[in-house]
Amino acid sequence: MKIIHYSLLFVLALVINACNDKEHKSKVNDEVSLEENYLGQNPPGIEPQLFAPDLIKTENREAEVAISPDLKAIYFRRRGGEYKTNALVVVRYKDNELTESLIASKSGEPFIAPDGNTIHLGRNYRVKDSSGWSAVKLLGAPFDKFPIMRLTVASNGTYYFDEASENGPLRYSRLVDGNYEEPKALNLDVGVWNAHPFIAPDESYIIWDDQRESGYGDSDLYISFRQQDNSWGPAINLGDKINTEFEDVYGSVSPDGKYFFFHRSYGGDKADIFWVDAKTIFSLRNRNH
Repeated sequence: MKIIHYSLLFVLALVINACNDKEHKSKVNDEVSLEENYLGQNPPGIEPQLFAPDLIKTENREAEVAISPDLKAIYFRRRGGEYKTNALVVVRYKDNELTESLIASKSGEPFIAPDGNTIHLGRNYRVKDSSGWSAVKLLGAPFDKFPIMRLTVASNGTYYFDEASENGPLRYSRLVDGNYEEPKALNLDVGVWNAHPFIAPDESYIIWDDQRESGYGDSDLYISFRQQDNSWGPAINLGDKINTEFEDVYGSVSPDGKYFFFHRSYGGDKADIFWVDAKTIFSLRNRNH
C-alpha cells in the first residue's frame, strides 16, 4: 500500500510540475507577444511622440508608415544617406530578434490591406507568397489613368485613393461582382491639395492631409465622419497637437484602432514618424453635432 501511495504522490508531483511549466511558458509567450507589438515601444498618450526613435529615426527622411495586422512589422519609406530614392524598408521581430530589411530600393507609398496579404503601393501592389512579398504587380484599368500616390482599402475591398494634382478630388472604387467599378469622386469638403487618404476598415471615417488658408501650416491632417444618411460630415482639422507649421501628413489608425500614426516633413530629406493615442482624433466626432 505504501508503494502505491508513494507512486501516486510521484505522479501527482509530475502533473503539478507540468502544469506549472505550461503556465510559465504561457506567461513567457504572452510577454514576448506583448513586447513584439509596435516593436516593444511604450504607448503614447494624448501628445504625439516620435515612434521608436532609437530604431527608426535617423537624420534622413523616415515617412509613410504602414503596419501589419499582427502589429509586429512596421513598414516605411526611407530617403537620404545611402538611399537616394524612396526605399521601402521593414522593421520587425523575426526569430525573437529585431531586424530591419530592405523590401525595395524604390517604392510607392505603402498600405497593407486589412487581411495582411496585399501591400498596396499607389498604382502597384505586391501579394504574399511562399518567399515573402511577390514582385510588383500593376492594378491596371480603371486605375492606370490616375496619378495615384496613396491607395487604401476598406474591409469590403473598396479602394480610396488620391491623385497627385492640385485641386484633384479624393476618389473611391467599389468591388462589384469581382470587378472594380469606375472610380468616383468623393463628395467631401476638401481644400487646395488633397492627398494620402486613409479609410476606416468599416468606412465610418476618412482621414487625409490638405492645404487650406485656415490651417496651421503647409499641410494639415483632417478627418470626416460618415453621417447617418451615408454622407460625409465636415472636414475637421486634427488640431494643434498634431498639426504644426510643417507638413503633417499621411495619417493612419493602427489595425487595432488604438493609435494614430502620421509623419512630419521638415523639407528635403528630413521627416519623422509620430504616433498618438487614437482617442485624440475620435473625440472630434462630437463636432459633427
